[in-house]
Amino acid sequence: MRSSRSLGYVGPLVFLGLCYSPWSAVASETVSVPTVPTCMRAIVLTGHGDVDRLEDRCDVPVPRPQPDEVLVRVSAAGLNNTDINLRIGWYSAGAGTSDARDAAQSPTRAEDAGWSGRPVSFPLIQGADACGSVVAVGRDVPSTRCGQRVLIDPVLRSRPSARGLDTLYLGSDCNGAFAEYVVVPAINAHPIKTALSDAELACIPCSFSAAENMIERTAVRAGETVLITGASGGVGSAAVQLARRRQANIVALAGSAKADPVSRLGAARVLARDADLLAALGPGSVDVVIDVVGGSGFSARLNLLRRGGRYAIAGALGGARVTVDLRTVYLQDLHVFGCTLTEVTVFANLVRYLEAGEVRPLLAQTYPLADIARAQRDFLEKQHTGKLVLLVGQKPP
Repeated sequence: MRSSRSLGYVGPLVFLGLCYSPWSAVASETVSVPTVPTCMRAIVLTGHGDVDRLEDRCDVPVPRPQPDEVLVRVSAAGLNNTDINLRIGWYSAGAGTSDARDAAQSPTRAEDAGWSGRPVSFPLIQGADACGSVVAVGRDVPSTRCGQRVLIDPVLRSRPSARGLDTLYLGSDCNGAFAEYVVVPAINAHPIKTALSDAELACIPCSFSAAENMIERTAVRAGETVLITGASGGVGSAAVQLARRRQANIVALAGSAKADPVSRLGAARVLARDADLLAALGPGSVDVVIDVVGGSGFSARLNLLRRGGRYAIAGALGGARVTVDLRTVYLQDLHVFGCTLTEVTVFANLVRYLEAGEVRPLLAQTYPLADIARAQRDFLEKQHTGKLVLLVGQKPP
């Protein structure tokens, strides 16, 4: 999968079926699609470091779909912690462990600086969140896929049921969505019919799939009390909506200035992120914890759980190394889930929820693709509620 997505790929032309051959600029008689150039604009990460390692280039070859792939013209691409963490080498065992600023000052080991533990191959186009339209297909993909508006599942599977080492992550293990075009397996490009804007849809893939994955793993049920950390961020705000969809009683942690929008998403109670949770809620008061923060509050959140409670963790925004009294875990029969790779059914379910209007993305701000450095700086300031999104090939409204 990696070779077909490298920036320098100049391999033989892949037969694209009856749909469209963008490199010959000949469209079919039945499908109308835009002409695809040979080169595209892309933000290219040239190595670990600050935003100066992000190059805005217009000479990147447009990728060509392999037999089971589709070429997607990207309309909008969301920002995630993963983008910044990979850029600065936060995933390296030698990096700092509290936040992005700390990690940037620490040594990075190239051999383990990718989110999956694989080495990062530079140059790399990042970006896991993408909404766009199919403009070309590989020879094994029906030509009817051309013209479809799609939302891309960033977990690229070598087969529909693949888990673990059989997967790659878009924008981390292979080139992603911070570009005018991206190729993905056809099974990852989910057709979607909704009145939501491209920018709103670009809020969905990474954050909502991470949130739904944690909620699915912990089997959240109606009437249960669920504590959600980082509730004003992309994953946290998605988790509030998704837990509300299951009729859970939600206690959310967020900055005081963001309490009102988090409440409107469905939280019954919003506490300050530095609140004394044991005093406010009491031991054994929570059925499930959905956590993207980690940090010094991890142990206290474990103590909130009832016997047999479930704890899902999918981030470490507050710090990667924590202290835990293991007696709390085994004497209370707690279940702790580390959540990165999503269950196979998660993304298709999200598309269904969106089309039914059961959840709605929370778009905070949009930026032109060229303003990625400013967008990432704003992202690190954490003053927004929801998601920051890059508009590809257009200016913000």
